[in-house]
Amino acid sequence: MTYQTSGVCCKEIHVEVDADGIIKEVKFSSGCNGNLKGIAELAKGRRADEIIKTMSGIQCGERGTSCPDQLAAALKKAM
Repeated sequence: MTYQTSGVCCKEIHVEVDADGIIKEVKFSSGCNGNLKGIAELAKGRRADEIIKTMSGIQCGERGTSCPDQLAAALKKAM
């Protein structure tokens, strides 16, 4: 599933979640390359609900959201 982000530098997030709720793949398009690759690697193999709980509400400056928060939104939609 591809999620169109809002309010962040990253333009979209591609996520794959299996039937058991395990994250198989995360790819960010644009944004802070190294940081987003790190977030993607940390998310892979973990339960989507765990990542949603951990990442929801994280803010980047005064934006009201962040790439981790947008990942949580993408995972909610994928579930």
